[in-house]
Amino acid sequence: MAYYTCLLMDADNTLLDFDAAEREAIADTLSHYGLPHDTDAIDTYHRVNRQLWDSLAKGELNRNKLFAIRFSRVLQAMGLPEPENGREMNDYYEGELAKHADLIPGSLSALEELGEVATLAIVSNGAQAVQEARLSASGIDRFMDGIYISEKVGAAKPSAKLFDYCLRDLGLVNRSRVLVVGDDLMADIKGGINAGLDTCWVNFANEENHTDIQPKYTVQSYEELYKIVMEPEELENVGVRSRRHRNEG
Repeated sequence: MAYYTCLLMDADNTLLDFDAAEREAIADTLSHYGLPHDTDAIDTYHRVNRQLWDSLAKGELNRNKLFAIRFSRVLQAMGLPEPENGREMNDYYEGELAKHADLIPGSLSALEELGEVATLAIVSNGAQAVQEARLSASGIDRFMDGIYISEKVGAAKPSAKLFDYCLRDLGLVNRSRVLVVGDDLMADIKGGINAGLDTCWVNFANEENHTDIQPKYTVQSYEELYKIVMEPEELENVGVRSRRHRNEG
């Protein structure tokens, strides 16, 4: 029996390479609208977008507001006139993003291993149509016992409500066996803490934590995650199939 029998996993930059997908989608979008789409423009978008999502996590704005103002803020930061069609640009970008299902190397193999010993579920703040398309195209969805997207559930990370909904839907009551796994300290780790769950910060980029949010675990590889989730006997059987876990409610 694994130490953790359920993993509530973020998607972007935990399993899917969101940075790569974002670069391609934003470059395509800016080019489509005849705007600069060089490295500086893409970096500006990334910075502004990160600020907006952090504001969402803090409860300072909602999803609809974020999507409505995102490209106005980006063009303003680029020193360009604000667009009259900012929401249309956002919708075009979301459509381009849905086409990119870039995987972090090793993620599918990791899910195959972890799925042998634990219930797996995606918990994502991304737009529903975009995330469902990317998860399906990437093949990640076939490993999941549940996919919970904030737009569909009606609650977003770091709210405990989203995690509580996931556990109810999965029929899990033993929270001590549930681990929240994600790359975003503000959304994933704080959200798990808010829900009274153990947390694991996926820090593939070896970044410093400059916040007061403290995950229980930090990993820089999927192999390190195995050691947190699996007991020694399970670790010895990595690579062996058909040892599907017995779920503890």
